[in-house]
Amino acid sequence: MKLIPKKSLGQNFLFDKNVIKIITDCAFIKNKDILEVGPGTGNLTIEILKKKPNKFFLIEKDNNLIKILKEKFSDKVNYINDDILRVSEKDLTKKKLTVFGNLPYNIATEILIKWILSLDSNPWFEKLILMFQKEVADRIISEYDTSSYGRLSIISNWKLNVKKIIDIKPNCFFPKPKINSSLLIFTPKQDFFKLENVHSLEKVTRIFFNHRRKKIRKPFNHIFNNADEIAKKLKIDLNLRPQNLKKEDYFMIAKEFEKLKH
Repeated sequence: MKLIPKKSLGQNFLFDKNVIKIITDCAFIKNKDILEVGPGTGNLTIEILKKKPNKFFLIEKDNNLIKILKEKFSDKVNYINDDILRVSEKDLTKKKLTVFGNLPYNIATEILIKWILSLDSNPWFEKLILMFQKEVADRIISEYDTSSYGRLSIISNWKLNVKKIIDIKPNCFFPKPKINSSLLIFTPKQDFFKLENVHSLEKVTRIFFNHRRKKIRKPFNHIFNNADEIAKKLKIDLNLRPQNLKKEDYFMIAKEFEKLKH
């Protein structure tokens, strides 16, 4: 079967053996339950299997790729032919998963946010080892007071520790993407800021970063009738701009936002 990567599914298949080795060395695989998202033609899958995982799940939406993967790996893995956004990962196994993913770049952010919002005090994964467009990865790991700092930086670092491993050149993929990629590792924080509703932080950061160039007095007034009082309580200067506030400031603003509903 001739395989033509589908642009609509954001398919760029990783084939560089050095990069694949770096990825598989990021986690202890033997006897672990593993999930691989977007395995493509199975180049990373082969190397994971060599390390003898316990259970191994592949999620692949493309019907043609599923056929190719089944021909290659037979019953060595569990195949899930579905859209990752519709799969309940925590129901796959009772053990914590180690997740590998060359995520489709067109929905990578949506997948990550889905996983973050699904996290509770008993995380369903030990580690996420994921590839993103470099530009997206830079936003995830950005600190306040930088131009790439925004909603994704704040939400990603709410419940997860994030570490960048390497940047990956376009010539490591087929077809070559037009941009560089980055490999990030995420591990659940043992103690994260508790909010009653997982969507509170999402809503607050959206309101603030919709006015990225404006002073934060505008979004504060949009959310709170007593904006000056709340800002004073949280020790926040309303003359700052959204990128000047630390992640912890947004966690506290989200907490105050939740109180409005009581």
